[in-house]
Amino acid sequence: MAGRTPDRETRLDEARQIFRAAVADATPLVCDRVHHEPPPPPAIPRQHRLDEAAVLAESIDALDILGLQLEGGDEAAWSRPGIARGVLRDLRRGRWVVQARLDLHGMNRDEARHHVALFVAECIAHGHRCVRIVHGKGIGSPGREPVLKKLVLGWLAQKKEVLAFCQARTTEGGAGAVIVMLGTTR
Repeated sequence: MAGRTPDRETRLDEARQIFRAAVADATPLVCDRVHHEPPPPPAIPRQHRLDEAAVLAESIDALDILGLQLEGGDEAAWSRPGIARGVLRDLRRGRWVVQARLDLHGMNRDEARHHVALFVAECIAHGHRCVRIVHGKGIGSPGREPVLKKLVLGWLAQKKEVLAFCQARTTEGGAGAVIVMLGTTR
């Protein structure tokens, strides 16, 4: 067994002893200072104020959304004047095939408005007549109120390409979606 190199533990013990011997005369530093930082100023809800101002401006500039017919409870249904009632009835019963879909989940009101406008324009360009827009039920919103629902319905009522819309059937999103009938732009 003579001539064997010391194992790892023995080398570590020797290194510790050498270090302790080297720092035996050292005096530990004592830090008696305390760093005090003033508390941060209270947060200013700038974005919240901007959102409220945008909603107020939008509600003043928007068409009268009270023209939406609430039929069968709180289901929103709307049709442009001059459109036969049968169109809205057929739309509500699902007789039209949904040709395109847009999901607004996770978007703020500005992004949603932009995407709705692009979506309607693209659908018109491709000749789609019946589309679905999923605006959500507002479960994740403050107060569990659907923020985008009322806005989307108002935006759609303002678009001349939109002939009618109604709440989607339960299998297609129910209160969290709207089925839209589009016309042509002439």
